[in-house]
Amino acid sequence: MILSGIDPQAIEDAARRIRAGELVGFPTETVYGLGADASSDNAVAGIFAAKGRPSDHPLIVHVASARQVSDYAREVPAFAQRLIDTFWPGPLTVILLRKDGVAAAAAGGQNSIGLRCPAHPVALAFLKACLQLSVSGVAGPSANRFGRVSPTTAEHVAGEFGDDLLDRVEIGRVGGQVEQLCTRRADRLTDGGGLVAAEVVHHDDVARPQFGDQDLLDVGSEALAVDRPVDD
Repeated sequence: MILSGIDPQAIEDAARRIRAGELVGFPTETVYGLGADASSDNAVAGIFAAKGRPSDHPLIVHVASARQVSDYAREVPAFAQRLIDTFWPGPLTVILLRKDGVAAAAAGGQNSIGLRCPAHPVALAFLKACLQLSVSGVAGPSANRFGRVSPTTAEHVAGEFGDDLLDRVEIGRVGGQVEQLCTRRADRLTDGGGLVAAEVVHHDDVARPQFGDQDLLDVGSEALAVDRPVDD
């Protein structure tokens, strides 16, 4: 089924599917994600099954805003809060200590959790619609089989899963930026993408990427790709 990324009713439908425990493919500014309710272990298990991904490999949880961080994180250190304030929404994942009993399956059983607030307007609208249905976060790894190249178009997603997962997806391209992964280990800040250390430390001098009017027009080709229920 194809749900238009610029149709509010379609986005609400996609959010209802997430609330019901189904999977939804959604665009971000980096790659397409395969999303499920982060608080539902059964729904998250569907992601691992569809991708063929080991269940002890943690998933990033996408949130609609920084306000949802406290739903998952035990605490937010000052350095992490500065990163969130500066680079969210955007392709930055912050790894924090996870609250006990929250999103254990999405975290791969680890005591930490990766959180991200994407900047793509379709992704944000989708996450906000999920939040309205009391889904505070969507676990969403890249929408591809485990070990394969991350998809930047809906056509790539269709090629990965086909009739095994998705009925059909509409062709659309996302930004393909390198996603940033920032955490602090042994008092060191580590980034896994294009943000160099100087940019992260001196974040006040970094210009955050913004979506302009043309970007908003371009998302007409994006789609929220909704799957048929995955068998347990």
